[in-house]
Amino acid sequence: MSMQGPLVCWFRECNRDSLMLVGGKNASLGELINAGVQVPPGFAITTHGFRQFFIDGGLAARVHAQLKSLNASDAAATDAASQAIRSLIEAAPISTELADAIAEYYHRLSVHCNVPAVPVAVRSSATAEDLPDASFAGQQDTYLWIPGIENVLHHVRRCFSSLFTARAIAYRTRMGYAHEQVALSVGIQKMANSRSAGVMFTLNPANGDRASIVINANFGFGESVVSGEVTPDEFLVDKISLELRKRVIARKELYYAVDPESDCCRRYELPPERQEVQAIVDEDVIELARMGKLIEQRYGKPMDIEWAVDSNMSEGNNIFILQARPETVWSNKKTTAGFVVAKSAMDHIVANLMSGKKVSAS
Repeated sequence: MSMQGPLVCWFRECNRDSLMLVGGKNASLGELINAGVQVPPGFAITTHGFRQFFIDGGLAARVHAQLKSLNASDAAATDAASQAIRSLIEAAPISTELADAIAEYYHRLSVHCNVPAVPVAVRSSATAEDLPDASFAGQQDTYLWIPGIENVLHHVRRCFSSLFTARAIAYRTRMGYAHEQVALSVGIQKMANSRSAGVMFTLNPANGDRASIVINANFGFGESVVSGEVTPDEFLVDKISLELRKRVIARKELYYAVDPESDCCRRYELPPERQEVQAIVDEDVIELARMGKLIEQRYGKPMDIEWAVDSNMSEGNNIFILQARPETVWSNKKTTAGFVVAKSAMDHIVANLMSGKKVSAS
């Protein structure tokens, strides 16, 4: 443990008040676990661990020298500074104290999962990300299916360095966030061997309708959906009744999965006969919507959620929530005149009647 606090902690020890200790993603995972939501187990390298790494490596002054008087509107200069800083960080050693703490927790996670050298997702979790007034989501890195402690330590350094991507440097400058005041935590989370995965919004991102839940899905890991590399299947669920109102099955040409030979995550092409097959069954769509509704109630605001269906788990126990953060586009807009947020079945019926819609009797 550092003089300031723990270097490492379990997700289950965190909640939404742990933002400054473990960043937005990891605090949210702890909140979900404590709310009874099914989340793959894991632990966080805390911001104390991050700062200890910077102190031990003598990095602060060298990073500051690269950023001092940098004009963030100069894309070439920002990119050059980013590359120099990231090289410094990724070459720096992890102290024995921090490496031992990470190794101990990784071993305990592997034992808990009954999988030697359990494959994990190594996810960056910044203290300023996923906040209602500033979206840093996606500006730091995530690495999938990382097995073994040496690989984990290598990718932890890569996550630390991703706090200084050119995009993140420019964004912080534009938003007025001081670089030295933004710290990073890293989540080490048991990897779900996803049969299908994707994202879920507890409102309709196309029009801001808060009476709907929209779920996007593809085969394999969710990376293809999150990155926008594929047009996913889309399902629209009524938030009040949890009825599936609409499904659009897209032509999905690629997916991410584990290469059994290299034991690494890689991109595959979907066979033509599977490209227009529905990526997730209707029953799982409804269960996801139910979980999304509970998460929204827990946070009291519309949410942007990443999920997976684990092919190694039995039916009924195989849907996992990987991340959840406040939705930041429609949630920051004022409700327009004539738009009613449905809070109950009766509110929903009245809102539809007022807008001239036919109310189904089913």
